[in-house]
Amino acid sequence: MLIRSAMFVLMLLLGALPAWAQRDDARQQVEFGIEVAQKGLWKEAVYRWERATQLDPTYAQAFNNLAIGYEQLGQMDKAKTAYDRARTLAPDNAYIRQNIELFKELNERTARSRPTP
Repeated sequence: MLIRSAMFVLMLLLGALPAWAQRDDARQQVEFGIEVAQKGLWKEAVYRWERATQLDPTYAQAFNNLAIGYEQLGQMDKAKTAYDRARTLAPDNAYIRQNIELFKELNERTARSRPTP
């Protein structure tokens, strides 16, 4: 019985390793995305952050960065979707909430500045 319990625990731990590896891989993608974004390479940054969200769909910061990247590329619908996902994953994250508020404010200003037909 003790051997069976030990094997079960070992199987649980081994099953969890891929999740840790995925978060590490996703974190590396996010970090590289930040590096290239600082150089103005927004398409590459977005690619890296998209990859990070694929590797770990629970990584709120990756979705936040992805939203910022989409904003930089003028893809506002995609930015909103990414911000919504980040907020869902981390509703108490002040940094994400702040970015969402800035995004909303920018969109409201842009809408007000458009001439009405």
